[in-house]
Parts: sequence; structure tokens; C-alpha cells
Amino acid sequence: MWGLVPLFWPLLKPAGAVEILAHRMVWSLFFVAAALLVARRWAWLGELLRQPRKLALITVAAAVITVNWGVYIWAVNSGHVVEASLGYFINPLVTIAMGVLLLKERLRPAQWAAVGIGAAAVLVLTVGYGRPPWISLCLALSFATYGLVKKKVNIGGLESLAAETAIQFLPALGYLLWLGSQGRSTFGAEGAGHAALLAATGIVTALPLVCFGAAAIRVPLSTLGLLQYLAPVFQFLLGVLYFKEAMPPERWAGFALVWLALTLLTWDALRTGHRNARTLAAAAAEAKQTGAVGVAETDQKRVVVVAETEQNRTGMVAEAGENRTVVAAGTDQPRPALAAEGSRPAPAVASASGGPDAARAVRNGPADPETDPL
Repeated sequence: MWGLVPLFWPLLKPAGAVEILAHRMVWSLFFVAAALLVARRWAWLGELLRQPRKLALITVAAAVITVNWGVYIWAVNSGHVVEASLGYFINPLVTIAMGVLLLKERLRPAQWAAVGIGAAAVLVLTVGYGRPPWISLCLALSFATYGLVKKKVNIGGLESLAAETAIQFLPALGYLLWLGSQGRSTFGAEGAGHAALLAATGIVTALPLVCFGAAAIRVPLSTLGLLQYLAPVFQFLLGVLYFKEAMPPERWAGFALVWLALTLLTWDALRTGHRNARTLAAAAAEAKQTGAVGVAETDQKRVVVVAETEQNRTGMVAEAGENRTVVAAGTDQPRPALAAEGSRPAPAVASASGGPDAARAVRNGPADPETDPL
């Protein structure tokens, strides 16, 4: 869906990029609020309002995504679809660079190589365009910053969009009202169809995000990461084949370097993912084996305890019998008491030496490993 969005924005002309952006903010809030109302997902709101730091981060995210949306709409409607697609091609490379600079993350050699190739691509494209590809860089930097802030906020995609558009709502609505008071608004002035298309910006914004959230639950993460490259691929193809934008050789060379960097980055991510999966599988197998050994050691100790308990009981009974014989030689009256005294300590000795398992073994016989849970 995101890859086909460049086909939608030109339909909103003669509205300008800022007016389209304001309508996108206003109608997105209505659509997202309706989706949350149907799903009954409002518990996050009270928690968010009690956390000023998260609210501040949401405000930053709203400001950054406003820049991203505005530049993208202007780029598409001004004939820069290919350059806009480049921004989302280099976005992973910019994200990695921000991780190194801001989060002090350590890169693998393949990641360093990919970032270096991406930087070379920007230089080649600067020569090709005769200027830095500022549209691409602005889109990549704003979206990478947005992703970084969203990582800190850590709430759901739909909930985050609702909070961001709620912050955007009043300024956007104020601008639209001012535009209408100046007689420059196209909403209503260009017919019902145009007004409906402007209102549909909310659906165009929120529906792909809802579908992405649903796919994230069902599709493996590695596959999901690869599928995200489809959006800039479709945008690039639309720019070249549908909008007929120029692609001189130096631009092809720059894009080829970007694609090489992304191929290297994807290969490294897949290789690292497979290696980590094998490591986790080996660790799980080792943990399972260690658990079996522990059970075997436990059973062995229990048998030893039971044997010691039986030996102690035999000794006690023999001793009691000996005492009873000696007493019986003198008188017959103490015999029942001494016999009881001789038989009573056995469970106590077993419990002291072997714990409750040994005491049970004394009463019921040796433990059966098939039926005894311990």
C-alpha cells in the first residue's frame, strides 16, 4: 500500500502540499479514533497522560513525522518521486549511522561496509543531480529520527498514531479554518468528490499501518523486514515508468550503489539471524540435557537416602529387640512400653536423615521412579 501512495497525492490537486498535509492530520485522527473505539483500546491513554516524558517524546515524534509527511507530499506532487523513493532506500543506512553516533552501537564489518557504500552513493547522486539529494536526505533523517523516538516511547503503532495526530489536530484544524476564511481552501470549492478525496487521506494514512501491525503478528520478522523494501521499489518504478522521470547514467550508478549496500546489509542480517537461531537451539538442547542429568542425580541421591533410612531402621529395630530381651529377663511389665519405644523412633530418624521423601519411603517402601514425582 505504501508503495502505491504516490498515485494518490496527485489526485488531490489543486490543493497544495500544506493543505493536503493539514487534512491528513485532521482526518487521520478521526479514522484512528474510530478504529480504537471499535477495538476498545483506550486503556493506554490514561497511562500516557500520567507520564510527562512519554508525552514529550510523542510531541517530538509528531513534529518529526509532520516534516516527513509534508516533504513527501510536496516531492510527489512536484515531480520528485524517484528522489523520494531514494529517501526510503537509504533510511536503513541512516538508521544504522544514528545508532552508532547517538546510541554508541557497535557495527559488524558488513554493516560498516554498507554504510560506506551508502555514503559513496550519496556523493555520486550529488554529482548526478548537481546538488545534494536533499529531499532524500530529509525524508531519511526525519523517518530515522521518528523511528528512534518511537523506540523510546514503546507503545503500539495505532495508539502512537492516535496520540501524534491528536497533537497535530488543533494546529492543522486552525490552519484549515484560516485557509477557508481567506477563500483559498479547496475543500468544498472543488466539488464533493474532491472533498471526499481529502477526507480519504485519513484512511490512506492509517489503513496501511493497521495492516502492517496485523502482518507483524503473523509474518516472521526477517520476512517482514524484506517486505518493507517493496514500498521504495514500487515508488521508484512508478517514478520511472509511470511519471516518466529522468534517470541519467549517474543516477543509475548512485541507485546501484544504494542497492548494493542494501543487499550487503540484508545478507548480513539474515546470516546473523540464522547464526543466532542455531546458537539458541544448541543452548536449548544443552539446557534440556543438563536438566535430565539433574533428574538422574536427584533419583540417585533419593535411592541412597532410602537405603540409609532402611539401614537406620534395621539398626533401631535390632537395638530395640536387644533391649527388650534384656528387660524381659528381669521382669515382664516393661515389655510393651520398651517395645513401643523401640519401634517409634524409626520414622523420626528417617525424617532427620533423609527428609520427607525418606520418611515416606520408610512407611511405604522404596520409591518408584515411574509413579513418584520426585
